[in-house]
Amino acid sequence: MSEPGSRGEGYDWHAWHQRYDQPDGSLGRRLAVVRRLLNTALDAAPAGPVTLISACAGQGRDVLGALPEHPRRADVRGRLVELDPENAAAARAAIAAHGLALEVLTADAGTTDAYTGAAPADVVLACGVFGNITDSDVRRTIATLPALCRPGATVLWTRHREAPDLTPSIRRWFGEESFRELAFVAPPDVSFSVGSHRYVGPPRTLRPGRDVFRFIRH
Repeated sequence: MSEPGSRGEGYDWHAWHQRYDQPDGSLGRRLAVVRRLLNTALDAAPAGPVTLISACAGQGRDVLGALPEHPRRADVRGRLVELDPENAAAARAAIAAHGLALEVLTADAGTTDAYTGAAPADVVLACGVFGNITDSDVRRTIATLPALCRPGATVLWTRHREAPDLTPSIRRWFGEESFRELAFVAPPDVSFSVGSHRYVGPPRTLRPGRDVFRFIRH
């Protein structure tokens, strides 16, 4: 659920994931919300194969914490995109251990090329992304998401609500790109928020060779 980019290199993102092991901490609680909304999205997916994409997937703790016990696990195929080699390796090991039909691509999730052959999907996760890119890149990413989605797909995203709170704009931008909000979870005692949106627009073509965002560490 996080990824280093050109200005985040040198940061130990593998060790950073240990913060998810604290279930009462902010990241642990956020992870639980994402898993719950992911389960809901899988429940709502049409019968038959379900395609999943996770951008900046980290160790895949959201997907790999929900999918192994889900009744539709055998239906799910997809791709986790993660730049950090250690985190990508951890995700691959967990996928193999659970016998899931997922692949991990060690690549820059900020480019459209990372999703060639995986899009369009029924479920798209952009968790740990919007809080680590510029506001203009957030807007550009949301405008690109329809090309990753089949009509009716669910997108899950996360973002902190520290001042200046960008989440009202994020929710509006999703609406402007033909998404309908399904859920917005914003506990009052912490700064994280998790959104769930359904794409209700027409099919869009994913254009290769496009830079969408640059991941930075704030």
